[in-house]
Amino acid sequence: MIEETISEIETKVRGVSSLGDDRKSELLGLLGTLKTEVATLSKTHGEQADSIAGFARLSTHEATRTDQNPELRELSVQGLRSSVTGFELTHPQLAQIVNSISNTLANLGI
Repeated sequence: MIEETISEIETKVRGVSSLGDDRKSELLGLLGTLKTEVATLSKTHGEQADSIAGFARLSTHEATRTDQNPELRELSVQGLRSSVTGFELTHPQLAQIVNSISNTLANLGI
């Protein structure tokens, strides 16, 4: 399920015409790393891994909507950031990737 969710996000990012190629490549690279990190996390923390993938999907949806709502985008990005709280020490790469994705998605609306 987690891999499917992140694959759906990747497909959505590829299809967004308003994103430049550089932004798409950056975001797709981050999502590829997220997929690996969340798969590792899911072996020991399945529900948390599902939450991270779900918030990543929701954040991507809000950040790439044609008619964006800045408040919803910010709330979804905050949820994504919060989803890795507590994993900074045990899964630092995961926390770093989620932070990078959050920043990238938050900046799409600027």
